[in-house]
Amino acid sequence: MLYGATGTIYFADMAGLISKDAMTLLGFIFFVSGMGFKISLVPFHFWTADVYEGAPINVTSYLSVVSKGAAAFIFTIILFTVFKNIVELWQPMIYTLAIFTMTLANLFALRQDNIKRFLAFSSIAQAGFILLGILGFGELGMTSVVYFVLVYVFTNLGAFGVVAAVHNASGVETISGYNGLYKTNPMLSLLMTLSLFSLAGIPPVAGFFGKFFLFTAAASKGYYILVLIAVLNATISLYYYLRVIKAMFIEKNDEPVAWFRSTLAMRISLVMCVAGVFIIGFASGIFEYIRTISQLFLN
Repeated sequence: MLYGATGTIYFADMAGLISKDAMTLLGFIFFVSGMGFKISLVPFHFWTADVYEGAPINVTSYLSVVSKGAAAFIFTIILFTVFKNIVELWQPMIYTLAIFTMTLANLFALRQDNIKRFLAFSSIAQAGFILLGILGFGELGMTSVVYFVLVYVFTNLGAFGVVAAVHNASGVETISGYNGLYKTNPMLSLLMTLSLFSLAGIPPVAGFFGKFFLFTAAASKGYYILVLIAVLNATISLYYYLRVIKAMFIEKNDEPVAWFRSTLAMRISLVMCVAGVFIIGFASGIFEYIRTISQLFLN
């Protein structure tokens, strides 16, 4: 559709030819639908929870981090460059998708007991937060999206790393199965807590700064109501993240997951995730470097 409307398949040439004609808009809707499916935006999210639950944990980790992160980068770059001439048309669409994605994902996450389905709806909600950075069209918006995705990579890999370690040792995949985990495996419990705090956006870990910059980018364009909705959704997410933490530290279990020692590769990976969550959050130079690259790219 876009080729038919512009006569080219090269993004650099297409950017100056994008207009508001019907064929271009239809092609754009198809583009958003395809990327929405890849990133798991509502209403293109229905596959996510089933695939996350049914796939091996290493595949689920890949889908939730590498695949989603790459798609978020592509989505942001093309919107900011190819479709910059029709920004006033796609911003209301992204605005609506952000509200539905954050809200519905959080409501569904409240009801989950399977840990992989739980993280699936968590990842859908995080995709909704990413849209706030996209709405902050420009340098700050792109910087906040890239920074948040970078934080999300280390945070989500840390959470899935614990899930993989527990599953490999005991076969447990339910939140209730994590009851009393801290008594037998305190280090894994602390690492999972750190990852969930970062996903929830609790300071001082990197997830807090990631959400803060996304909210700032959206607010800079006057989307105050959307930022308020996002803050309310972030508050709701605290409840279901704390459910897992409560299970590990407070709930009693007559037969908790027995103590086990993870493989060396798993321990190294988890240490890297912990380092990433702290370093990215406290090293301000990382955000400034991303901002410099965004300036060069947009100019």
